[in-house]
Amino acid sequence: MKLRLLAGLSALLMTAGLSACSSSSDTSDGASAGGKTTIDVWLMRDSVSAQFQKDFVKGFETAHPDIKVKVQIQEWDGIGEKVTAALASSDAPDVIETGNTQVAQFAQSGGLLDLSDKVDELGGKDWLKGLAEPGAYEGKQYGIPYYAANRVVIYRTDLFKEAGIDAAAIKTRDQWIAATEKLNSGGTQGIYLPGQNWYTLAGFVWDEGGDLATESGGKWKGSLDTPEAIRGMEFYKQLQALGKGPKDADEANPPQADVMAKGKVAQVVSSPGGATTVIENNPELKGKLGFFPIPGKTADTPGAVFTGGSDLVIPTASGKQDAAYTFIKELAGDTWQKKLAVAMSYVPNKTTLASAVASDPGASAMAVGAAEGHATPNTPGWAAVEAKNPIKDYMTAVLTGGDAKKQAATASEAITTALNSGS
Repeated sequence: MKLRLLAGLSALLMTAGLSACSSSSDTSDGASAGGKTTIDVWLMRDSVSAQFQKDFVKGFETAHPDIKVKVQIQEWDGIGEKVTAALASSDAPDVIETGNTQVAQFAQSGGLLDLSDKVDELGGKDWLKGLAEPGAYEGKQYGIPYYAANRVVIYRTDLFKEAGIDAAAIKTRDQWIAATEKLNSGGTQGIYLPGQNWYTLAGFVWDEGGDLATESGGKWKGSLDTPEAIRGMEFYKQLQALGKGPKDADEANPPQADVMAKGKVAQVVSSPGGATTVIENNPELKGKLGFFPIPGKTADTPGAVFTGGSDLVIPTASGKQDAAYTFIKELAGDTWQKKLAVAMSYVPNKTTLASAVASDPGASAMAVGAAEGHATPNTPGWAAVEAKNPIKDYMTAVLTGGDAKKQAATASEAITTALNSGS
């Protein structure tokens, strides 16, 4: 699925958008022309810049002169239905970029090629688990990690300096709370954290050893009512109280970057791209924004984060699977992953490549958190949960005085019902 946090990253893109392009004149049905194999590739709007796409296609075709690449840019809205229809047809593309949490949904239909035998060759032992785990379904690897993005803390460097706070020294939750309490004075919000930012809550739940849902005996069950998950909610409530974020809205209502741009907010939890939006709305804040990873319970481990991003898949209906795999091997390989990370301020697909973004403050902060990245429960039924999202209702209920245990039980029951509605 297209994740909210990635919407903020669009501000980092080198161009405003992409247009479908091909480096060659291909036959209308995508068949081989001139003795070369033409592969059809679906990439998503705003995932990469037009320049990066051009450079990669040119480099790929130079390295593989027997393969031509025809890229088609797809919109995120309605992509699930479009991919499902393509996988069921006899005219599917050869490579598809899909949101990392969508892979299970598409794999369930039997429409994706099992790439389990390629994991070692692709260096899978070093993949970010937040991309690799949702790319697998029922023990088989269908999605190859492409790129990742996750939340960090965006902070006002000037306000931290005035308060005598060293952001680099904030490594634990306790230190984060202490700093935020100190910042929450004189009309300044220590942090702007809306009540329904459930992706951020999920990180706190994972930190405590809990989860949003668990699977047993082939059935999924909501698990917000476990002691671990409730502790995560308790920390969220403590942090949220150190600002004036609405208890009944998420980070898009109003856009939290707009709120921070007004100058009275010391911190927000966002993808780094949110900083660009803040500066666009208030140029006076240019040079006054910094980043640090969401702190963990202990100094030696950063806070858990929800990993957004994409995987690459090959439809079983593709008649050019070898060429399609060659394309994925290049794009997901170390050389182009490093270039992608620099060009797009993304986190590379492997933990061993984090140094590629060392000079980018926002991306390097993301890379630290990405090592503790998670995904939503890996089941096709999760889409039904997000459609109604009882997690948001649960958060608002607790933040407005509701009993955490009772509200968590209600939310867990709703999650259970949604997860198993199609089984």
